[in-house]
Amino acid sequence: MTIATEIQVEELRAELRNADAAERRQIEAELEVAQAELAAATAEQEGTFDPAPPF
Repeated sequence: MTIATEIQVEELRAELRNADAAERRQIEAELEVAQAELAAATAEQEGTFDPAPPF
């Protein structure tokens, strides 16, 4: 899953470079979600993911 997410992040970064102002906000939001998913997947693979709520 992380490979596909890494590819998605790179594709979104490329889209962001070529986006106009109207598209930029949507692509930035999609990129933020993809980066969060990648961080969570990486943490889970490394064993540092804690599924318990922080409170």
